[in-house]
Order: sequence, then C-alpha cells, then structure tokens
Amino acid sequence: MNQAWAKVLRDSAAGKSRKGQQAADLFAQALTLHQGGRIADAQTLYQQILRKRPDHVDALTMLGLSEQQSGRLEEAERLLKRAIQLDRRSVVAHNNLAAVLVAMRRPDEALISCQNAIALKPNSESPHYNRGNALLLLERFGDALAAFDAAIALNPRHAAALNGRGTALSELREYGDAIVSYEKAIGLKPDYVEAINNHGCALEKQQRMDEAIADFDRAIALAPLFTDAWVNRGQVLCKLHRFDEALASYDRALSINPQVPAAWLGCSVAFQATGKLAEALAACQKALSIRPDYCEGMTQLGLCLGQLGEIDSAIACFDRSLVLEADNEVALSNRIFNLDFSENADYAQQQLARSDWWRNIGETIFARSSQRHDNDRDPNRRLVLGYVSSDFMLSSPSLAIRPVVQNHDKSQFEVICYYGHHLEDDVTESFRKAADRWHSVGQWPDERLSDCIRADKIDILIDLSGHTYGNRLRLFARKPAPIQVHAWGFGTGTGLPTIDYLFSDPVVLPAEVRHLFAEQIWDLPSATIMEPPAERLRSSDPPVLSNGTLTYGVFNKVSKISDAAIGVWARILQSNTTARLLIKDGLLSKPGVADMLREKFAARGIAPDRISFQGSTSRDGHLAAFSQVDVCLDPFPQGGGISTWEALHMGVPVVSKLGAGVSSRLAGAIQSAIGLPEFVAADDDGYVEIALRATPDRLKALRRDLPGMIDKTCGPVVYTRAVEAAYRSMWKKYCGSLGADA
Repeated sequence: MNQAWAKVLRDSAAGKSRKGQQAADLFAQALTLHQGGRIADAQTLYQQILRKRPDHVDALTMLGLSEQQSGRLEEAERLLKRAIQLDRRSVVAHNNLAAVLVAMRRPDEALISCQNAIALKPNSESPHYNRGNALLLLERFGDALAAFDAAIALNPRHAAALNGRGTALSELREYGDAIVSYEKAIGLKPDYVEAINNHGCALEKQQRMDEAIADFDRAIALAPLFTDAWVNRGQVLCKLHRFDEALASYDRALSINPQVPAAWLGCSVAFQATGKLAEALAACQKALSIRPDYCEGMTQLGLCLGQLGEIDSAIACFDRSLVLEADNEVALSNRIFNLDFSENADYAQQQLARSDWWRNIGETIFARSSQRHDNDRDPNRRLVLGYVSSDFMLSSPSLAIRPVVQNHDKSQFEVICYYGHHLEDDVTESFRKAADRWHSVGQWPDERLSDCIRADKIDILIDLSGHTYGNRLRLFARKPAPIQVHAWGFGTGTGLPTIDYLFSDPVVLPAEVRHLFAEQIWDLPSATIMEPPAERLRSSDPPVLSNGTLTYGVFNKVSKISDAAIGVWARILQSNTTARLLIKDGLLSKPGVADMLREKFAARGIAPDRISFQGSTSRDGHLAAFSQVDVCLDPFPQGGGISTWEALHMGVPVVSKLGAGVSSRLAGAIQSAIGLPEFVAADDDGYVEIALRATPDRLKALRRDLPGMIDKTCGPVVYTRAVEAAYRSMWKKYCGSLGADA
C-alpha cells in the first residue's frame, strides 16, 4: 500500500476507532479494493458504511473520489461537499474537491479548495499539484509552474507534478526545460503515457520530428486507444509531408472516437496540402460542428477559403480565431498573408497586421534574447552572408533567390545557407553547390539555429520567407546577426524591428508609405528578379500571327483571381469578341475548380467556350505554354511576381494595374524596371485600354526584344552586383555607427 493510501487508513483508524471497529474494518477493506482498482466493489463497502454511519467523513471522501474516477463528477462534488460540511478540517476532502472542480473546468472554485487544503496542511504536496492544474486552466502559466514546483519540493518523486510542470513550461514556450521535466516524470513512471505524449509534443515544438514520432509510437504501444497520441502523430507526419501516413493516424483516432475535433482538423490539413479542397472544407466544418469555439479549426477554415480565393471570408475567419486566442501564431501570420490579397486592404492595414505579430509573438522573444555581437568591424573585409529559407527546392521563391546566391563574388562574400525543409531535389543540390557552407536546419529549434549563426560569425542574415509557411521569423526576433535583411521570397515586409532592411524599389514602395514599415527600405533595380529560363522554350512569334485571334493568358494561382479581376477581364473579352482566354494553374487539375471559374465568367456574359483551362504540368511544360498566349493579364489586388517574370522572359508582356499594397504593385514595378511602363495601368479603364491596344507587330517585337531588355537591368549578374553593393553599404554604415553593439 502506497504512502498516501496508508495515511488515509491511519487517519481514519485514529479518528473513528471509538465509533466502532466494524466500520474501521470495512473501511480498510474498501481502501484495499479501491487501491487495487476494484472501484465498484470499494463503492459497495463505502455505501454500506454510510448506511450505518451517514456522518462517516472518510467514507464520504473516498466515495467521492471513486465517483470522480468513474467520471460521475456531479455526484463526486456532492459527496465531497457533504464531507466538508461534516469536517471543515478534512484536508483530503478539500483536496479531492479541488481535483473534481478542475475536472469540471471550474478553476476559480478549485483554487479556493486548494487554498483551504494548503492552509490546513502546507506541507501536503497534492493541493499544490491540484492548484497547478487549476492555474493551467486559467492560463496563468507562470503561477502554475510555481505551484508544481512547490509540490515537487515536497515530493521530488511526484511524477504527475513533474508532468504538469512540463506542461506549464511548454505553454511558456520553454520547451527545453519542459522536455527535462517530462523525462524526470517518465523516469519515475516509465509507462506514463500522458508524459510520453507531452514529451513528444515538446520535441515537435523544437523541430525534432523523428524523435517526436518515436514518442507517439511508444505512447500508442502502451495505450492503443489513446487518441491524443494518434492525433499528435498525424500532425508531425503532416509537417513532414507524409500525408498518407498522417491521414491513417487521424482515421485511427476517429475510429476510436469520431467526436475528436483535432482529428478532423488534421484530416483537413492533410487534404488541403494534397489539393483536395472539398474534402478539406468538409473535415474542417465537421471539427467546428463538434467544437464551435475551436480556434485552430476556425484558422484552418480560413486557410481553405484563402486557397479558394475567398480572401475576405478567410480574413474574417482569422479575425474570429484571434478573438478566441490573440497570440495564435498561425492565425496571425495567415491573416498577414491574406491581407496582401485583399482588395479592401492597403499598406497601413497590412503593416498594422504585421505589428500585431510582433506585439504578440516577437516582442517577448526579443526581450529574452541577447543582441550583442562580436563580429570584426573591418568595413572592407570579406563579409559572411547567411540566407535562411525553406524554399531551397523547386518552388517559385527559389527562382528569385538562386540567381543571386549563384552569382556572388566569393572573393568579397562568403555564403552560408540555412535550409529549413526536409525535402531535397536537384534545385536543393544546386543551392548546396553554390554555398560555401550548408546547414539543414528543418529540425533545429530556434535556440540551436541562433547559436549556429553566431558561431558562423554571420555579418548579414537574410530572411527569404516573410510570413509564409516554413518561416523562421522567431529566429530573426532574436537578432542573432548584427544586420538582418528581408528579401525576395515574399518581400512585403515582416513588421519585425529586429530586421534592419527590406529590399524593394520605388514603384513597389512609394515614398509616402515607407514610414509604415518596421524595416528601412533599400532600393534595388527591381524588388525581385528571376533566373532566365532555357532559350529553347521560347517561341519566336506570338500566336496571333498564325491564328488571327488574340489570346490572353492568366498563369497565376487561382487564389489570386478575384471577382474584381474577373469583371475587368470580362470587359476585355466583351470588347474584343474574337479574343480568347487561357487560365493555367496546378489547382485547375482538381475537380470543380475550373467549373467555379466558368460560372463566374458566365455570370458576366462570357461563353464557356471562350475560356480554356490547363492544370499542372512540368516546369518546362509550364514555360512552353506561354507560346499559346499573346498577352498576359495580371490579377489584382494580388498580382504576380514570378509569374510576371516568367511571361516577360518568354517574350509575353503583362497588363498590370498599380494598387494600394506591395503585392498589387509588383508586376507593374517589374515592367517599369525593364523599360515597359506602357503596360502598367493606374485604374480599371486604363487596364482594359492597354489590353485592347496590343497589336501583332508590337507583340512580335516584344518576343524578340524582351530577354535583352531584362538582362540589361535585371539580369542575374547585374542584379547581384547591386545586391552586393547594398550589403557593403549596410556593413560600412554599421561599422561606423556609434550606437551599434560592441
């Protein structure tokens, strides 16, 4: 018999012996059965005692505990309150009532019971433990940590308190210390399934995915019906892009309990990642039907709607998520991302959303980090550049990043790449070869990566992701390098005061809006470039010369095709009754997507046979498809970046319109940079006019001249020299600044 149960028996025997040996004997038998897990048999004896002695406090207390263990919380509460009425000095009754109230999610009342128990017996660890659990429910994580520490100080072998301590630390994002606490709990109790599962969750937060999966597998081996472990396993597998395995884990959780909202949510994430948007929406809506106040579920609904181009509805979902949980990082970042797509958002709103991320997430990280650097301040020495990205693989951002990384003057710059994804391909290998040093950091926690950057003596650290998937903005909030820059991958600003500079150009960021940005703007010839595609993929003539019909093209993501853009494109097709439109995006390979677009055009009077759709192709096939169009139409308010460069490199001009945000001006800025401002409109009427005035002769000349126009101002070598000049100027300014850290 363990010490706690023995103590209950001793207290009962001492206090009740004079009321009858028979009751004491029955109570001892009941305790033995209770401890052995025979709860129903123990309850029979407790009830037998109470029929004869209704004021038997210990029988009431332990019967209350047994009712709690059986899930009958209201009956447990009644019994324990009756015991306290009979003996207000019963520490066990106060403590057990606290545990019941925690289970009933009534933490404020639970705290009162804990305080009563602690006042009666300060050196009892259990009330401190229950107090910690109540404080967790109240999200007072620092106080919860102190309560668990108090319990552990009284009993260092209290495995549950060690597990609770780990949970409090995890909520405080102190994952390293949390892992240590969970490991102590597991060391005391090797089959402690909850602690093993929690240990895996903390490892996941530290990006240690393989170790996390091993923990979840271990928890499942011990408790095959433990749905939390199945769900958590699925989440990690999703992050590793092992979606079929993830879905199998979620399906197993739902086979055990179909009312687990996190499992439905996981299915939605996996479906969305594999392009099954209808299934993703249905799974997400199922999660929300089970738990309408599910912050993560509302965020996921926003992600699905955003991918379908329902931008304002997506933002509304993120707003509701943030009402439920103001520091939900996924909702904060995706609200930022989708505001860049919204026709109702301007620079001020977009940057305000970024400042929300800093206030809720970054500011605390910065306050806990050291910003001191000991880099050699020689203004003319060879500089060490650190590029941080999860896109060093076949992706749109890599097409803008690789030309710079490959063309650096290695006599002046050392290049180190920090790659944050586990997938590798031929593009990854090309980045690896271009770098002087390479680190695969996808499973590194921020602390380890920060230490590595400092050890590498990085002078200028460049963020290439912004608020996109796989970003390491938490790392940049630590300021591990003396100069930090945001560039290219999603160059719309981060809102981080710890990022010193943002690469852009005067068209993307007019002078009158620059004060809104956390970063200092540094102009380049263009905010972004793209590596030239193979010349063999270019056609020599526009198709209008052979078929006599002007063909417009939209080669952007479907999510960028707004109703406003469709309305303007319909005006163009109505004005030129022989013209056709080709829309190409990988998502068009999915059922229902093309039908949705056809219906929107049909509602504006455009017959379905005037619009063609193409889905996913190889990279070469995608570029070759530009031979089928004469003029591309840039969507708005979210325009194209790489898609604009692709069209121009293939000799196809792009009709664009300058809007009120970075993403709505990028296409116009690119064309202005290479000397093609006549294809940039200020409003809808100008957009339509430009699209209609394109002549076959002008289009033929552009097929011939555009590659040379691009190379002159934005070719990889010319552009990289401009980037390097910027880095050198930034470094000299830093070296000469009196206020810079020593």
